[in-house]
Amino acid sequence: MNPRAERICQLIQEALAPTHFELFDHSAAHAGHYAARESGGGHFYATIVSAAFAGKSPVQRHQLVYRALGEMMQSDIHALSIKAYTPSEYHTKEDQE
Repeated sequence: MNPRAERICQLIQEALAPTHFELFDHSAAHAGHYAARESGGGHFYATIVSAAFAGKSPVQRHQLVYRALGEMMQSDIHALSIKAYTPSEYHTKEDQE
């Protein structure tokens, strides 16, 4: 895992104490894109399962993630796809698959 992805993992762990967390770095697939070259930021997909999301709307959940990542959202991350679940939502989703 590269240092940028390691830092994302650390910040999410500290802020949201997830029971499940997956982070996929897809930066290499976007290396030639103009915006990615200009920002120098990476492209990431995250699945985060945390009790901190309970009672929160999808927008509020994303705001919690953005807040946890702080300055990284301005410089190190060009694109971030977020799937944010409570533990019960995630277990229900797993049972349906």
